[in-house]
Amino acid sequence: MSPTIPGLLVLNGLRLKGFAEADAVAGFVGLRPQVVEEYLRAAAHEGFVRHRDGQPSGWSLTADGRAENERLLAMELDAADVRGAVAAAYERFLALNGSMLQICTRWQVVDIDAQVINDHSDPAYDESVIGQLIEMDAHVQPICAELGEWLERFGNYGPRFVFALDKLRGGDIDWFTKPTLESYHTVWFELHEDLLATLGIDRASEKTPH
Repeated sequence: MSPTIPGLLVLNGLRLKGFAEADAVAGFVGLRPQVVEEYLRAAAHEGFVRHRDGQPSGWSLTADGRAENERLLAMELDAADVRGAVAAAYERFLALNGSMLQICTRWQVVDIDAQVINDHSDPAYDESVIGQLIEMDAHVQPICAELGEWLERFGNYGPRFVFALDKLRGGDIDWFTKPTLESYHTVWFELHEDLLATLGIDRASEKTPH
């Protein structure tokens, strides 16, 4: 397992969160808030991040910061000599992605003669969709485990999927797709983005598996 340097963790964590304060980035990447704050302020001097005051306030990557993040990710990947392994794991993940999006759509929309918003008044229907998500989790967990063996920063995805799924199975339906929570879909999106960034793939040009 190759550990990730703190500076890369901070930049990559901010990339995945998009816009966040230092304490939120710290919780996400597993560093102390003071350490993250120091790295962010140093990165601001380099032009890699900027802070916006007001409501809400937070840090975000600049275009130069995004490029620096990708440079460091590429260096990490090659230093660990796992580019081929991560690329193969990404292909396996991508093969699941379309089905995952369909499951999320079934959770949000019910097709009864016409498509209507799922008001979650039918427990049997919801349970069937959660069952599909459980099956999907069984496929993605081995990918997460392998990625975590190669690069340490990928090690938190599997447990985060488990946490969201446990919340969902416990009756809190927000943990399926709600974007303001560490919902299953939120974690899925972040893993997808992390793989794209790590491999230097533009999401807009990403191929669709057949």
